[in-house]
This record gives sequence, C-alpha cells and structure tokens, in this order.
Amino acid sequence: MSATTLIASEQHQDKPSTPLTKSLIVLLPFLFLLLAASMLPDWAVQVPKNWTVPFVDWANVLVEHLRDDTVFGLFSFRDLTRGAAELITWPLAIVEGLLVAGFPAIGLPAMPWLMIMGLAGLLGWHLRDWRLALLSAGCVAYMAIFGKWELSMITLSVVLVAAPIAGLIGFGIGILAVKRPWFESLVVPLLNVLQSLPHFSYLIPIAVFIGVGHKAGAIATVIFAIPPMARLTILGLKGVAEEVREAGKMAGCTRFQTLWMVEIPSARQSLLVGVNQVIMQCLAMVVIASFVGARGLGHDLLFRLQALKIGQALENGVAIVLMAITLDQLSRAAAYKQPSHVAPDASWLQRFPFLAAAALVVLGSLLLTAITPYAQNWPSQFTLSTAPFWDALVRWVTVTLYGPLQVLRNAMLLYVLIPIRDLFQGIPWTAIAALVAAAGWALGGLRLALTVLGFVLFIAFAGYWERSLITAYMVTVAVLICVIIGLPIGIWASRSERRTGIAKLLCDTFQTFPSFIYLIPVIMLFKVGDVAAISAIIIYALIPIVRYTIFGLRNVPAEIVEAGITSGCTRRQLLWNIRMPLAFPEIMLGINQTIMFALFMVIIAAFIGTKDIGQEIFRALTFNDAGKGLVLGLCVAFMGLTADQLITAWATSRKRRLGLA
Repeated sequence: MSATTLIASEQHQDKPSTPLTKSLIVLLPFLFLLLAASMLPDWAVQVPKNWTVPFVDWANVLVEHLRDDTVFGLFSFRDLTRGAAELITWPLAIVEGLLVAGFPAIGLPAMPWLMIMGLAGLLGWHLRDWRLALLSAGCVAYMAIFGKWELSMITLSVVLVAAPIAGLIGFGIGILAVKRPWFESLVVPLLNVLQSLPHFSYLIPIAVFIGVGHKAGAIATVIFAIPPMARLTILGLKGVAEEVREAGKMAGCTRFQTLWMVEIPSARQSLLVGVNQVIMQCLAMVVIASFVGARGLGHDLLFRLQALKIGQALENGVAIVLMAITLDQLSRAAAYKQPSHVAPDASWLQRFPFLAAAALVVLGSLLLTAITPYAQNWPSQFTLSTAPFWDALVRWVTVTLYGPLQVLRNAMLLYVLIPIRDLFQGIPWTAIAALVAAAGWALGGLRLALTVLGFVLFIAFAGYWERSLITAYMVTVAVLICVIIGLPIGIWASRSERRTGIAKLLCDTFQTFPSFIYLIPVIMLFKVGDVAAISAIIIYALIPIVRYTIFGLRNVPAEIVEAGITSGCTRRQLLWNIRMPLAFPEIMLGINQTIMFALFMVIIAAFIGTKDIGQEIFRALTFNDAGKGLVLGLCVAFMGLTADQLITAWATSRKRRLGLA
C-alpha cells in the first residue's frame, strides 16, 4: 500500500483504527485517576516521604568508599583520578604557553596576535574560501581589539587540548562497540544516559575526585565531549556498505587493514562530523566548567552575570559566540573538504601551498614583532569596548519598557505559568505513572512499558517528585511555545531553497551559541524568575523543531507530491493532506530533540531563579554533594529518556505504517 493510499484510508476509516484504540487505552487510566484524584488515598496522589528510597545515601556511600578507601593499601580511587588528571596539565601548559603565556623559563614569548590571526585566516581559506578566512581572522582580531585576548586564548587552549583527547577516546569506544556486539550492548545505554545528563551533573564528581581549578574544568570538558564522538563513530562504521568490506577482504586485507584502510576512510565524513560535535561540546562545557574553577571567558562571563554587569557580560558573550561560530565552520569545512590531487611531477610549493603560506605568515609576523611591539600584543590604549553602549541600552529598556514588560511578565505569571504549575502539581503521581506505562505498552510493547515506568518510579521514589513536576511544567510550557513558533517557521522555510538556506544558516549559527549566552537578553528584559527562565529555554530549544520540520517537509518523496498534484490538490491540500502527514514522524523527532534541549537549558536557567531540580543541582554543586548531584542528574536524564523512548517508538512505528522505513 502506498503512503498516499494509507493516509487517505486512515482519514476515511469509519471504524476506530488500532492506533485510536490504543490511544484510548493509554488515556483512560490517566483520565480516571485524574478525575478521581479527590477520592484517591493520599499515597496515590503525593508520593509518601517514607516511600523514598535512599538513592542519595547509597550513592554517597559509594563515593566515600571510592574517595577514602585504599586499593591494596596503596592508593584510593581519588588518588588514582587525581594522578591521571595531572597528565592533562602538561599539554595545557604547552598550548597556553604558545597562545598566551609564553615560556618565561626559556625566554620565549607567546605567539603574536598577528601570527595567530594570519594563520586562522589562512586555515579558513585553505579549508573553504575567502569568506571563512575573513570570519576566522575577524574572530581573532575581535578578541585582541576588544581586550578579550588572554581570556579567549585560555578558553581556546582548553578546547584545543580537550577536543583531541575526547575525540580519540570516543573513537576508540566506537570502534570497540562496532567490533564487539557485547560491548555495544553495554555502552550504548550508558551513552544514552550520559548524553541526557545535565552539564552540572558532570561537575560534581569532578570536584570530588579531582578537585576544583582549571585542570578540573578541562577534565570535565573531556568527559562531556566523549559520547557524541563514540555515537557518530558507531553510526559511521555501521553505515559502511557491506560491498566495500567485501572488496577489502577480496583484496587480501587482514581484519586490521580492513578497519584502517577500508572502513575508516569510508566513514570519514561521519567521523569528521563527530569531530565537529566534539569541538562544539567542548566549547559549551568549558564555559559551564567555570563553576569548578576553569579559567577563561566562561569564568569572567559568570562573574559579570552575577554582578549584573550586562554590557561586559555581553562582550564576553560575543567573544564566545564568535569563537563557537569560527570553530564550527572550520570543523564543518574540514568534514566536507574533499582530498585534492596534484600531478606527480609537481614542485614542493605546488604540493604544499598551505604550508608555504603558513611559513610566510610566521616569518612575516616575527619580522613585524621585531619592528614594533604592537605586533606582539594589541596596545591597551587602543582597546575598544561596547560595554557602555549595552549598559545604556539596558538602562533604556529598564526605563522605557519597564511598564509594558512588567505587565507582560505579571500576566504570564498570573494567568499562564502559575495555573499550569498548579495543574502539574495537582496531578496524582500514580496517574502519570499509569499514563507513561500505558503509552509505552501501546507504542512498543511490554519491554518499553517497563522501561519507561522504571524511569518514572525512580524519579518518584528518589524524593524529588515535586521538584521534577516543576521542571516538567517549565519544559512543557517552553516546548509548546517552541512548537507554536517553530512549526510555522519550518513550514515557511521549506517552501523554497532560498528560505531553507536562510533558516539553516540561522539554526546553525544559534546552535553554536553556548547556553549561558541565552541568559543575557532575558535578564535584560525580565530580570530573574520563571518568565526569564522559560524565555531562555524557548530561545535555546527552538532550533530543533525548525530544523526537523524543514528536513521532514523537504524530504517527502517527490513522486508522492507529484501524485497529489496530478490528483488536483491545491497547495494547501498538498501541505496538510500529504506533506505534513508524511513529515510528521520527522517533526516528532524534532519535538523530541526540543524536549532534550529544554531539559538541558532548564538546569542552566536555575542560575537566574527557578525552584526546580536545577536549583537542587546547584546546591549539590555548592556543597560538593556528589550523591545528590548524581541522583538529580539521573532524574533529569530519565525524564528526557522517557520522552525520547516514547517519541522514537511512535515515529518508527509511524514510518513503517507509511512505508518510509
């Protein structure tokens, strides 16, 4: 049965379809428990405190054992981790010495800012074109001219050290998972949890086992960036066609040669996309790692935000954004750049023009440095600052728009957010558990039902059910608004190649912004509180729904669209009767990603005044309570995994019904 026939049959069935029957089965237990809430016993409405399972205590016992008890009477696990962490200090010191600190012991200064700018521009030209060269050189120039050089180079040093380490570890894990199915079955669920954990859950055990400081921030950055590389390595190597492997074997390749000379080159693009993701994850985490002492732009941004110095915070934010965009574009260009071929009799200069140009840049900048000190360091008397402008803008917004913004803020709180929060807090926990279990059964059978029910029960019995409901309410409101805004944008952008290109460019740009950047404009407009937090979540989580809507609508099979046009469908009918039903599984996956983005951001937003799980995670970080931080992180991860498992199961089932999978 074709997809169009199936859609039409589903729209015109007189009898209830199986999905409708399952939907009623899913909703009936929830509605019954919700309507009968006043008649239910107290234990069925609110989780009794004496039912709390001491997960936190158990985790803390394990942490204390690892921290203090020795192995063979020689060293503790903390001694081992701190010793291993010392290994990162050497590459950090070398890279920081090259970029910013120099090597005073041997009398060598750091690389001049002109040299770094020239090499960055040259790299952009080599990887793509003059536009990327201009972006790369301009990013470096901004850091020097606006007085962010030292902070930016410290942040860049951590990324340049952490990204290769995380990439190599993730690459090794991915290879082992592909070659050993038993290892894949163990590591993939762990990767799912790690990618669902909020950023701050990584920081607490780092603080306990490694301590605080710049080194601890670098270690947290490495650990946070490993999962995406491992996942994309698995995806890339599994995507290698079997015919390619067979050709390698027929050519006499051993198993090792097949891996390194056939499979890895064939998966090159996926692996380089993984490198791109590692770099962006490193940059996102190195900003947040300022909470455990990582130096650089993130630490200074955090200090400015705490002091509400919005102008100076925004300057740091611009530096971080420029660095993120530049690193993203450079790594993307490297991923899509095809190998070039030169004639066998070509000269050295023709073979290696990039190296020759780089040598000229190095020699030229060293010569200029010998002539003028301004080539080594940008002169402080010429440093620019936009902070006064932004501070004046904040004052103008505060004075001029204070009234309307306060009215909007109060209206949102009184008529939307507080009623929805009260509604969520009034839902019996048994009703939510029944709804999730029934949905799991309807979409994936008993196994999925037990899995998602286990996630919900963990949250309920961990002792943080009320805080979890507040988190759920904030995420729900933010995701609904994201869908209301993002779906029309995605539909509009999908109508032409030009619109799609503009929308993708904006999505790529905004997705490179570290999450802390989104707090700056909402603090300017709404101060602190739930309205500001939800606004930041909306801005951050809007990207996936737009991206997946465009992807789904643009990838509807052309023959199906042609069949609709031949049948006399108008443009509106094509959209709502053919394209949207076929794209809906992809759109749901976009909503799934929007939920995950919202869960990440809701924890960051606790920094500006919420009373959810994020606030508890901040407290755990403040007091180095590793057990509490781990359990709270798992609560957030299980909320995300519940949505992910259910939506993915539905999307897969729907694609099969439409013949798209």
